[in-house]
Amino acid sequence: MSEKLDILEATRLRYKDACDKLNLDPSVYEILKEPERILEVAIPVKMDKGYTKVFKGYRSAHSSALGPSKGGVRFDDKVTREEVEALSMMMSIKVALLGLPLGGGKGGICVNPKELSERELELLSRAYVRSINNYLGSRQDVPAPDVNTNAKIMGYFIDEYISLNEGKQDIATFTGKPLALGGSFARDQATGFGVALSVKYYYQRKNESLEGKTFICQGFGNVGYFTCKYLKEFGAKLIAVNASDKNAPSGSSAIVNKNGFDPEALLELKEAGKSVLDFEAEGTKKISNEEFFSLDTDILLPCALENVITEDIAKSIKAEVISEGANGPTTPLASDFLEAKGVTIIPDIMANSGGVLVSHYEWIQNQLGYYFSYDQVKDKEEEDMLRVFKRIFDMAEEKDVDLRQASFMVAIKSMAEALKFKGRY
Repeated sequence: MSEKLDILEATRLRYKDACDKLNLDPSVYEILKEPERILEVAIPVKMDKGYTKVFKGYRSAHSSALGPSKGGVRFDDKVTREEVEALSMMMSIKVALLGLPLGGGKGGICVNPKELSERELELLSRAYVRSINNYLGSRQDVPAPDVNTNAKIMGYFIDEYISLNEGKQDIATFTGKPLALGGSFARDQATGFGVALSVKYYYQRKNESLEGKTFICQGFGNVGYFTCKYLKEFGAKLIAVNASDKNAPSGSSAIVNKNGFDPEALLELKEAGKSVLDFEAEGTKKISNEEFFSLDTDILLPCALENVITEDIAKSIKAEVISEGANGPTTPLASDFLEAKGVTIIPDIMANSGGVLVSHYEWIQNQLGYYFSYDQVKDKEEEDMLRVFKRIFDMAEEKDVDLRQASFMVAIKSMAEALKFKGRY
């Protein structure tokens, strides 16, 4: 498998491998290898300086086998059609793994949001909804936050959607909304909490405690912070953070301190507009990206963007377990190399699905008109995530496959059953 394999081709190969291992009718793969619908739209926005700029936007609905499509919308200048298609396919795996009555969806706009004013960002958000409005709905396609989007953007989305649809208050059409607009408690922390739970469960299966285990985190955004916060609460020690940003010192990629970091202190620094790499404490030193990944640690958490762990990086990794907080952080070749080396990888589709789960709770609450408390949501997420982890670990042991293969097999088996009953093959 090539290191340069693009994300869409790599995802299709994962689907094909699972279908083959399950001995499914070849029609299943033929149906699932393409999204049911992919929208490509041109979005004109009148910029603050008076000229009009056109942005490229996408929305992919992969499979309706189990229900309406569900998935985030990202604002990133590297967004491509192929990436959106692949991520919608990955979302289908996530929701099927979780046993949700949903399919996979994904959207994106090719833009660097940091280059936009607040007014331009709002206009772009609203224009995107107008461009795909005919294909949205709580029973058709349900967007949510993703890279560089948040509850505020979802607020723009739902307000525009309601105005376009004669005031129809179908607020379940978007999740990840502010609480005041029908959002759910515990949504911000959901993905990171799930990643931390995946590590906790891994050690439970080994009859080991997290107490005293060390971990390093690549990326210190929402997912990275909450993963670190909860792993610390579970007894593990954060000894390094790789979080390069525009405020980072030249030549630095990470900080390390064998005495450990407090995630709250790092967050305070970031919220003050500084780089977490500027954190100062006795024993703290700045290191390169290569030095970060070669640190002697129990747990590695890639919580940034795709393809950061290449085969070259993988050769230096000493962690015994990797839990993927980001989507697709490990290239296929690196993943194969690490598994062969005995490193356990808890894949993204399994580890970071907590956000999707709580988005589902929000979707349910909006339709019921009844809202769960913070503790109810958090407890329900833990209960459901641990159920899913057991299902995947059991499949991996039964079929003698790695956790990524087991995840695809569990999910595709569910989709294939639904397609069969619908008479699709």
